[in-house]
Amino acid sequence: MKILIIEDDTTLRESMVQYLEHQGFVCEAVSDFKTGKEKVAEFVYDCIVVDIGLPYGSGLDIVKELKYMESKAGIIIVSAKNSLEDKLNGLDLGADDYLSKPFYLSELTARINAIIRRRTFSGSKAIKFNEIKLEPEARRVMVNDKPVELTDKEYQLLEYFIANQRRLLTKAAIAEHVWGDEYIHVSNYDFIYTHIKNVRKKLIDAGSGDYIKTAYGAGYRFTDT
Repeated sequence: MKILIIEDDTTLRESMVQYLEHQGFVCEAVSDFKTGKEKVAEFVYDCIVVDIGLPYGSGLDIVKELKYMESKAGIIIVSAKNSLEDKLNGLDLGADDYLSKPFYLSELTARINAIIRRRTFSGSKAIKFNEIKLEPEARRVMVNDKPVELTDKEYQLLEYFIANQRRLLTKAAIAEHVWGDEYIHVSNYDFIYTHIKNVRKKLIDAGSGDYIKTAYGAGYRFTDT
């Protein structure tokens, strides 16, 4: 799952990126309002963590922009101001949650996981597709109740497929979501094919159906039809 962090405090921003990447998220991070606004306009994220007090503007205006765009990203506002007014303003504008600084990074992760489950998987702690079951918090994959060992990227790839089952996913969209924004314009997507081949083999070997379908020249679909 892909996260954008908009935070001007260098130490906190770097700590959040390091911690969330260790939890298996793909993270992009920027330090000011202008760059944050450009990011949300150009790329798609599962969750956006935005500070209210930013250089060149307010994080609340980014929340407004996301709602105007009808973005499906979850939004968590963070602020050094522990005021009821800030919290209510953020939530009224459409933010999903609010954290006052200082906060534990484990709490931030729990809030992100809860928002993604609620928005993408209707709040389910386990995600099922026929005989395949994913447990996002444990990053565990089961086929017919037998564990399947996937690498972090393979897990993210499978989770992205199941979250977008039956939709056509272009190679560029897969690269951006699983590997990050810097991969969206690469000239060669062979690395995606390699990971998909590995995921397909591991699932089939465990007794799963072959659900990853190639749409030649376009991308891939995860479907049982």
